[in-house]
Amino acid sequence: MKDRANSHVEGQEETQRDKFLTFSLGKEYYGLGIRYVTEIIGIQHITDIPELPDYIKGIINLRGSIIPVMDVRLRFKKTFREYDDRTCIIVVDVQDTSVGLIVDAVSEVVTILDEDIVTPPRMSQMSGNRYIKGIGKIGDEVTLLLDCDKLLSQDDVHMLDEAIV
Repeated sequence: MKDRANSHVEGQEETQRDKFLTFSLGKEYYGLGIRYVTEIIGIQHITDIPELPDYIKGIINLRGSIIPVMDVRLRFKKTFREYDDRTCIIVVDVQDTSVGLIVDAVSEVVTILDEDIVTPPRMSQMSGNRYIKGIGKIGDEVTLLLDCDKLLSQDDVHMLDEAIV
């Protein structure tokens, strides 16, 4: 019975391996491994928590669970943009913590095979762009694939745990 359950989980991971949820920040497209995504919700009331970095906008109450939310634009040092009816929160599980990622708009789930993913140029890694795991090619377009585990540092996770408890 255990083998059957393990093979189901492995099979599920295999079907999600090349799948990415794409979203936009302005004119740039980003992708998150679908295995990290719990759900997508519209923007809602965010309760501010003092003394957190500006990219952590606060917390939301999602069906009784308190979820910290991060504005991905601000995390990437882009200018703030007012939230509108296209703004979404992508709830992801990162480092055993649920976090909401505020993005301009969610696009679609796409399949990007390993052979269509290239390593980011060294120059972008040197400039501190540590969140990009790869660059996915979809036709003539490129999608920057994020490393979810690096969106929040261990210090961020610890700080959020302290602030919410």
